Amino acid sequence: MSGQVKVVVSFLIMSLLHPRALKTLLLVHETAFLVLVTVTGALGGMWTFFWLESSNELSRVDSLLYEAQLVRGDLYRQLKEVVRARGIDDTKALQQYYRHLHSIQRHFSQLKRRAEDEEERSAVKEMQTAYSRVQDDMNLIFTDPQLAGENVRFRILDPEYEAWLLGVFEQTFRQFSELITGRREQMEDDLKRWTTLAPMVIPVPIVLAALLLWFSHRSLQRDFVQPMSAVAHGAQRVSEGHFDHRIPERGVEEVTQLACSINEMARDLADSRNALVESERQAALGALVPVVAHNIRNPIAGIRAAAQMIECVDETEESQESRQAIIDMVDRLERWVSSLLSYLHPLQPHHARSRLSKLVDDVLTTMRSKFEEKELHLKRHGWEDDPDLYVDVDLLEQAVYGLILNAIEASTQGGEIALTIESSTEFVSLIIADQGSGLAFDPKPNSLSPGPTTKRLGTGLGIPFAFKVCHAHGGTIKFVQNYPTGTSVRIDLPTGAPVTSES
Repeated sequence: MSGQVKVVVSFLIMSLLHPRALKTLLLVHETAFLVLVTVTGALGGMWTFFWLESSNELSRVDSLLYEAQLVRGDLYRQLKEVVRARGIDDTKALQQYYRHLHSIQRHFSQLKRRAEDEEERSAVKEMQTAYSRVQDDMNLIFTDPQLAGENVRFRILDPEYEAWLLGVFEQTFRQFSELITGRREQMEDDLKRWTTLAPMVIPVPIVLAALLLWFSHRSLQRDFVQPMSAVAHGAQRVSEGHFDHRIPERGVEEVTQLACSINEMARDLADSRNALVESERQAALGALVPVVAHNIRNPIAGIRAAAQMIECVDETEESQESRQAIIDMVDRLERWVSSLLSYLHPLQPHHARSRLSKLVDDVLTTMRSKFEEKELHLKRHGWEDDPDLYVDVDLLEQAVYGLILNAIEASTQGGEIALTIESSTEFVSLIIADQGSGLAFDPKPNSLSPGPTTKRLGTGLGIPFAFKVCHAHGGTIKFVQNYPTGTSVRIDLPTGAPVTSES
């Protein structure tokens, strides 16, 4: 039983200090207050019961002593009637004698009824036995005519004879009085001890109540009020548009879940806002760029045609270079406009079954001259057992072409480029690793903005276009800076059924 009480107390303490749910916190507080009320009531009940019991016991003990004293008093009155009857021949003495006799018998009946333990009943019985002996002697004086002479009269009047006659009764009366008086003194000592302890016992419920209120206030403030204030403040911040604000996820379970939900909602709102802004920006670009492209393409076509038709009889090498520079600049501007239009146009992949190794080999065939120009070493890994994929071959070739081209441009003369294919049950991955100086910026998958380029004829749209193609296939691209030099690009493509996605 004590073990169960310890378990309950430990549970209440742990729940009060670290509640998991609001209903648990409330249950613990209600239980604690119930325990406090029970303890207070129990102390009050015990105190009241003790005082009632002590009062009743004192009354009983006093009544025993009082009845014994009445027996003694009636006995002396009875003896007085014997003296009157035989000493002065009072005829009414016999009547008074028997009246005292009946009174003594009633007192003994009260003593027997109020005696509670064997020691008290034994003392009453001894006192009654002693009285019976005295009664027999007094009856003998009344009933024996031989004792009615002058000698008997004088003997009855003798105090020593009275002391002898009542000696045994006085001894039993004194023993009974000492027994009852001792018990009364013991009870008075107990009352005195309880009275001394009262100033220390009575404050216990008050101290318990104060501690409980302090713990209650502290736990409610820590686990509910303060977290709810933080939630209210955080919700206000989110409503004002501060979607990066995060509410501390602490307190009881319900408040923690609420804070977690608001934080998740803020993240979703931030993503939706960013996506909306990007969508609006792309829509604006999509509406503006075709107009700009049309207005640019017409004059640049004329410029290129005019530059090609320029022929001078005495054309110098310098004029030839200038003419070629004009044509190159016009071609660069044309490619930039074409790439920009392709970048902004929504992709609609046409999936077909293919292997990633074959697709990469086709791309490498078109780039052979670029590898030879820089004397780069190409290493292939994992070309033997890559699974089939469902992809748009043309789009994916363009994306892979742009990423490998970036690696070639970033590599130093005579460097090395490693191409690795890895496969799992869910994805097939292509890893392009170079030994160049690394990326000049940090590509973001959610940003389709053109990045900076160091290429002579570059547009900065290669990486955003690759992001867009991979997203259309349900895949991802990750860029990792290698140490001490180089960059790794990882393309993960799903092995499952075709993903229908539009960007």
